[in-house]
Amino acid sequence: MDGAFFGFGLGFASFSTVLPLFISSMTDSAILIGLVMAVHSLGWQLPQLFMAKSIARQTQYKPMVVLLTIHERVPFLGLTLIALLLPKIGVTAGLTLTFLMLAWQGFGGGFTANPWQVMIHKVIPPDYLATFFGVQGAAANLLASGAAIIAGTILDRQPYPSNYALVFALTSVCLLISWFFIALTREPEHEVNHEEVVQNSVIRNALEILRKDRNFTWLLVSRFLSQFGVMGFNFYAVHAVKNLGASETQAGLMTSILMISQVIMNISLGWLADRWSRLNVLKIGFIAMGLSATVAWAAPSFNWFFLVMVLTGVSNTALWTIMMALTLQFGDDTNRPIYVGMANTLIAPFTISAPLIGGWLANQTGYQTTFLASILFSILAIIVLQLRVHDPREKFSNTPQSQEV
Repeated sequence: MDGAFFGFGLGFASFSTVLPLFISSMTDSAILIGLVMAVHSLGWQLPQLFMAKSIARQTQYKPMVVLLTIHERVPFLGLTLIALLLPKIGVTAGLTLTFLMLAWQGFGGGFTANPWQVMIHKVIPPDYLATFFGVQGAAANLLASGAAIIAGTILDRQPYPSNYALVFALTSVCLLISWFFIALTREPEHEVNHEEVVQNSVIRNALEILRKDRNFTWLLVSRFLSQFGVMGFNFYAVHAVKNLGASETQAGLMTSILMISQVIMNISLGWLADRWSRLNVLKIGFIAMGLSATVAWAAPSFNWFFLVMVLTGVSNTALWTIMMALTLQFGDDTNRPIYVGMANTLIAPFTISAPLIGGWLANQTGYQTTFLASILFSILAIIVLQLRVHDPREKFSNTPQSQEV
């Protein structure tokens, strides 16, 4: 229910369509438009490794999650006020305050993400992690798809900028409901080896993992490349509206198609990953990542972007649901927060640079150049994943925790 209402809220204020359109209403800069997803992703990723030592000391993860997640929810109230006051404060102040809210929201999510993931790993049997993440993601996207259609209608029919204020306010209400549900999570206490946690620094452990665990290191390399593979995703809606004649209602429909695709793919790919191979399902997602950029690059009309959204849904599911479940297979109870943190913090520089480079390319030669670059990096990511990464599932299935389950 937490995931469902969180998705419901973000359907109204989508980082793929609504927020980029809000920024584009204040500026024509493709770099600033691309920065929307970059700030969100950077904030979500960067703090995670630095939270690892604090998380490893906890006998329960839930209190930390419930407190920190407030910071990824409150900023949408700030966006509501910014939209309402935009005629008075002006575009420059509006842009500045909007990006401050986006940074607050992103880093709030980043401080929450690591303890949330290890909490989920603790309360859900490991052999069903991908299925759980898939069902949760499906519930989120199902509600988000409906919210996206409503948001598109509001943006089309209500006057600017109160239309954006309304969708941000609806987001805030949904995230408040979501918070009450996550507070109901039941988590037993566990023992902590304080000597091991205190003696080993996060940086030392991270460097040791990079040196010894080559499989995980190559998985990180594939994630680095995938950040450039998805940099075109940020510009799909804007390209469709500005260059292919789509309306804002149709842009909302694009988001709805994306969410519906992710509903289906979260359930099916999550189930498939637990019963077949999380790594192989991730490869399918990487292929879809390249195909979505290919269709967007070649699309002669807006109608092709319905297919683009379906392929993006496959890719997003793999990069989120399957990647999370795959990462949680590495490490033990003591160093798992470090693995989770590394899988996110170390790719943060690529997360922030990829959309900026994509926006710069779009400014220089058009959005299709950005899509072409995404295709090339997707191919490189697929090659690394195929040739250098092997599935850790067999090793994982022999762990005491899995035998107990």
